Formats: sequence, structure tokens, C-alpha cells
Amino acid sequence: MVPSEGGARVQAGVLLARGVCRMLAAHGFAGLTEMPLANGRRADVMTLDRAGDITIVEVKSSIEDFRTDRKWPEYREFCDKLFFAVPESFPVELIPDDCGLILADGFGAEIVRPASEHRLVAARRKAVTLRFAHLAALRLQRLIDPAAVMETTW
Repeated sequence: MVPSEGGARVQAGVLLARGVCRMLAAHGFAGLTEMPLANGRRADVMTLDRAGDITIVEVKSSIEDFRTDRKWPEYREFCDKLFFAVPESFPVELIPDDCGLILADGFGAEIVRPASEHRLVAARRKAVTLRFAHLAALRLQRLIDPAAVMETTW
């Protein structure tokens, strides 16, 4: 069975997210993919570093993916830094200047432009961190006992 064009785009995004997570883990970041946010959106990758800083990485596998998905500005209120991760062939001039830029593939990634920092207020940081920890624990528990734990949506 041949995947649809949309299915191929999803697969490309999953591979890019894997490469991003590998690179960020090597730098001490704990990452979750498909992280639900309080505004109903879902971040492609969210990371938490040892200092408690929160980064969101929006994965874009193609120009079409970038142009049709304009939800990313709504992610800013849930992170200290916002990056885009794209394949090497992506025209990087499309990425907004105040967002960081990561070039990625399915095996790794490289930060080529740092993101502007916009610090979260303490109450929002606590709420996002608790949501992150709760989801991470549920996913870990599901690996141990898949039948016992269902993922919640907060």
C-alpha cells in the first residue's frame, strides 16, 4: 500500500521530530512529541532543560506544510524559546527572524540560528511544567503497562 501524499508528509515530520529530539537529548534536554497545550493546540516537540527552560520546536517538512499551518504564533505563550525544524532543502528565508532555526533529518539535527528568548511568567511556567511532567509520566507508565493507562487531555 502506497501512503497518500499527506501520509508521506506526516512520516517526514515524524522523522524530523526524531532527529530534533536526538540532538536536543544530547544537549541535556528532555523532550516530548505531540505535546498538548492548554489552548487546545499541540506542539510538535516540547523540551525542558535542567534549568526549567521550556522550548517548543515546530516541525515543518515542506513549504506547503509551512504555508498551510499558521498556528505556530499561538505556541509562544507556552515557551521561553520557539524554533522551527526543517529539512536541509527547505528555503530557510521563510522562517521568521525571531524564531530559531534547526536543520534536521531522521537521524539528527543542528541549530543554525538561535531563538529569541521571551521568558514565561512564573505561573505559566509552573502550569506548563506540570503538564509536561504529567504527560511524560503517563507515557512512561503506558510502556510498563499499556492496558492500565490512557493519555489524558487536561
